Amino acid sequence: MIAESLAGKRVLVTGATGFLGTALTERLLRAVPDCNVAVLVRPGRRTPAADRVRREILRNDCFDRLRGEWGDAFDETIARRLSVISGDVAQDGLGLDDEGRAALATVDVVIHSAASVSFDSPLDSAVEVNLLGASRVATALQEVGAVAHLVAVSTAYVAGSRRGDAPERLLSDTPFSTEVDWRAEVAAARRSRSDLDAESRQPDRLAKFQKQARSELGAAGTPLLAEKTEKLRTDWVDEQMVELGRARARALGWPDAYAYTKALGERALMDSRGDIPVTIVRPSIIESSLAEPRAGWIRGFRMAEPVIISYGRGLLREFPGLPEGIVDVIPVDQVVAAVIAVAARGPLDTPDVFHVASGSRNPLHYRQLVDLVRDYFENHPLYDSHGQPVVVPEWSFPGRGRVQRQLQRATKLLSTAEKAVSALPVRGKQADLSTRLEERKGEADRALGYVELYGAYAETEAVFRVDRLLELYDSLDEADRTTFAFDPMAVQWTQYVQGVHLPSIVVHARVRTTSGKSKTPTREERGRRAILSEDRHMAVFDLENTLIASNVVESYAFLATRHLPTDERARFVLRTLREAPSLLALDRRDRGDFLRHFYRRYEDAPRERLEKDAWDLFSNLLLTKSFPAGIRRVREHKRLGHRTLLITGALDFVIAPIRPLFDDVVCAELGEKNGRLTGELAKAPPTGEARALVMAEYAEAYGLRLEESVAYADSASDLPMLEAVGHPVAVNPEAKLATIARKRGWHVEHWSKAPGGPRPLLPIGARA
Repeated sequence: MIAESLAGKRVLVTGATGFLGTALTERLLRAVPDCNVAVLVRPGRRTPAADRVRREILRNDCFDRLRGEWGDAFDETIARRLSVISGDVAQDGLGLDDEGRAALATVDVVIHSAASVSFDSPLDSAVEVNLLGASRVATALQEVGAVAHLVAVSTAYVAGSRRGDAPERLLSDTPFSTEVDWRAEVAAARRSRSDLDAESRQPDRLAKFQKQARSELGAAGTPLLAEKTEKLRTDWVDEQMVELGRARARALGWPDAYAYTKALGERALMDSRGDIPVTIVRPSIIESSLAEPRAGWIRGFRMAEPVIISYGRGLLREFPGLPEGIVDVIPVDQVVAAVIAVAARGPLDTPDVFHVASGSRNPLHYRQLVDLVRDYFENHPLYDSHGQPVVVPEWSFPGRGRVQRQLQRATKLLSTAEKAVSALPVRGKQADLSTRLEERKGEADRALGYVELYGAYAETEAVFRVDRLLELYDSLDEADRTTFAFDPMAVQWTQYVQGVHLPSIVVHARVRTTSGKSKTPTREERGRRAILSEDRHMAVFDLENTLIASNVVESYAFLATRHLPTDERARFVLRTLREAPSLLALDRRDRGDFLRHFYRRYEDAPRERLEKDAWDLFSNLLLTKSFPAGIRRVREHKRLGHRTLLITGALDFVIAPIRPLFDDVVCAELGEKNGRLTGELAKAPPTGEARALVMAEYAEAYGLRLEESVAYADSASDLPMLEAVGHPVAVNPEAKLATIARKRGWHVEHWSKAPGGPRPLLPIGARA
């Protein structure tokens, strides 16, 4: 009996916060009542390992069944039977302290399931976890004097891109195994990271990152641009490491860096294990559970789910694969049962291998899977944002190269169109085109990523033998076969795919499954409700193109032409139009520099006359270009008791008529001498990151919290202001900000101008 074999033993599980590790931990606690379980968990930056276990493992719905069975005794039993060891398989010595090493010395079985399961991990990350992880565990066991049975979870795809039968044997015992010096691969991966990091710091590279940052953020201020530049640099290094991993794996006959590093990890383990007894378990593609702890339990999206959901939503029309090929899927609870059975059997005198796979015993062919998925979504369609059913396309079986080329062309075209639209001076609903293009490009990028990552698995021709697995299953008594079922023949594919797996991942993906208008509040309604909550503390507003569709150039033109004769007015208009492109470029580069440069034009202007003319400016121009919904929003915040603050680059006498609308105003002021303006700023308006500092000081002065405050702005140059609060609102956003707001899930408002008759094309002031 399996439970009796493990009774009284201490079983250590690595990777317990992952999909397989969580299921292993739960099953051991529930089905092997007399064993003790330890989990090796990496602490977070600010989170101790024990807190991660409570939050990421015990609160997972995998434990709902156990919580129901144990009832009030759950917490006490967990405290007695489950212990936490703080450590990290990506570090030599597992990152253990003295207490951790002492705990490791007491274990009888180690189930090493920790892995970087992403198929597009940077090469060095995959090397540290997948290649070196198991050998580090074996070395640590030797160092503390433990002789525990090490059950190392690998993957069946260490067989590489081979055809035909793949036996349950060590790689060194198979005729088609690629001989590679794993130590040299580790050194090369680490060296590549250093080389790429150095290359990313070269002046030409940094200049490109800076240019891209400014292209995405505009005049957002030096700190944000610097932060974005550094992120682009580190992302570039990671992307190059990902591509390097793909290229190296394919060059050596593996589909991706995951299979490649897992294969070399087996070799490293054999070289490093010393006298530690080892068994290797190689699952194929692990998917949702067949029955344990409940049918359809899954954690995170596995390999097939993004492809299936994208197909159900009509976003993915074709995917490469061999219609007669085998998609080797195995439910997670069968893998868990097999691993526990191997642990209970104990080690042999020499390391041995088990496959946990369905392809040779109970094959699921690619065409059969496609037919089942299409039939399911035809009978249970997903619905689009308008409440209409999505009609799934006919699935074709094209070659991977053709699909990649099509998606690469589409991505390139969409990227070019997105850049072109982002450069246009459009905003509000017109800027939605940029957002839609960015979204479509994202969909094309994801589809291309799926093809590049998973296409090889839909075209695999390897057949993973499970002879030794079935021998182990046949050796169990009837009770164990019921409690720990892992014969792949138990999976009835039609029932599993359509009755268990697909319903589970549809719920997991949170996609729309009902027609008609949704009864739940829309995203816009939820956003508006949040910003107008009584819990908010402060509302901060930008002015230009946020509350009024005007700017400092228009205000100046109105005031400057008010006292000019007709012929000079015409020359003024022509001169202003000629200067417009350079002024726009300066504004986009740096808002503060633009204001200083532009306000020089007020030099020697009579202040008293400007103050009087400003009221006509307000009545004849600014009011006609105001957004009534924005004015109402200011009043709504005041009614709710929120502090209201206007931060603008406009001059004090220009905004004088609307000053009473706000509790406080921060604006520009020009110097004055003998009643005339100097053209120099006596009080510079905060721009870029300075706005965030003003808001922080203001909040502190009035005892307000920025995370409970709202900010309204229209431009990417206002990003520091928007990022400073907990509830940012993009108002009639320009293209760059519209894209950023969509990516970050910010609330967006589209406000219309005040109704009225035709407005003058040029902001020329009425004659005084």
